[in-house]
Amino acid sequence: MRLISWNVNGIRAVMKKSFEQQLKDMAPDILCLQETKAQDEQVVEALSGIDGYHIYTNSAEKKGYSGTAILTRVEPLAVEYDMGVAEHDNEGRVIAAEYEDFILVTVYTPNSGSELKRLGYRSSWDADFLTYLRQLETRKPLLVCGDLNVAHQPIDLARPQANYNKAAGYMQEEIDGFVNLMGAGFKDTFRELHPETVKYTWWSYRAGARARNVGWRIDYFLSSPALLPRVTDAFIYNDIDGSDHCPVGVELSA
Repeated sequence: MRLISWNVNGIRAVMKKSFEQQLKDMAPDILCLQETKAQDEQVVEALSGIDGYHIYTNSAEKKGYSGTAILTRVEPLAVEYDMGVAEHDNEGRVIAAEYEDFILVTVYTPNSGSELKRLGYRSSWDADFLTYLRQLETRKPLLVCGDLNVAHQPIDLARPQANYNKAAGYMQEEIDGFVNLMGAGFKDTFRELHPETVKYTWWSYRAGARARNVGWRIDYFLSSPALLPRVTDAFIYNDIDGSDHCPVGVELSA
């Protein structure tokens, strides 16, 4: 089974580019999207030409903002939306799809903002999201994917010294949130299989950052320990454009 996650930075915008052909080329069994920037019915309408997938969406109350979606060839046993925490559940950031032997969670983690105005909220989110995952994991092993809006280690961004404790995505509070996920047992699949590989998943639109590969790895697939032996590959499609993020994925054996 091939699972792919992609922050598309607007589903309607990416559909006007090469999304349909890219989807065919990647051929995922399950595709998770973040930052759809559309209401549920608008996401379904934008994807109306895509055949062969069940579509589940979670949109923000604020129009044109945030939002997640799952496209899956295999119909889930159940689909749940949000974390059950009122403070966090109005921005369409979480979908959980339950399959026979695992639960897939896609997440668009809040950004702390260019002026770090949401850093405190982000820390609250990280703690509540971990609690939510631990509750889910009592039922089945988890695969957690999406834009986690944090670079874990210096290898995960081009300019760690210049950004540490100065820029959203590489503040110690955000790193601590990710470290807490690792402490709870979740494994970073790409780093598990490619411990020394330098690849990024997001590049600023400014100053030709992507052409110069001045990027960050902030999009992940995390696995419960019980599921990790079935992860046979983890990859980053850094040559696929259409968004300021690129797709990431895993292969999961039967």
